[in-house]
Amino acid sequence: QVQLVESGGGLVQPGGSLRLSCAASGNIFSINTMGWYRQAPGKQRELVATITNGGNTNYADSVKGRFTISRDNAKNEVYLQMNSLKPEDTAVYYCSADHFVNGWLTRGWGQGTQVTVSS
Repeated sequence: QVQLVESGGGLVQPGGSLRLSCAASGNIFSINTMGWYRQAPGKQRELVATITNGGNTNYADSVKGRFTISRDNAKNEVYLQMNSLKPEDTAVYYCSADHFVNGWLTRGWGQGTQVTVSS
């Protein structure tokens, strides 16, 4: 199994920036794609961005050009740099890691970190 711990959330004004971090531990050698998802009150969890072991990235249209996902495989960490934040970015942000458990690809989740964009 893989354990994920997020950090870096908080309150920021519109137009501001935040950087989220996620540290993975446990069976890290089985991890391939890592990512960030978010869930706003009353809404379903949605994809924000993903990054493969090789560094290929994918972004939701709503964050393209504002958010950047990156990964340090040596540290087993993934990051989300969020710029030009908008009130609609307010949500709990979850780190994810796709990894193999007994030969099956499984998605693990962190506990989430709150991001609030408000003046």
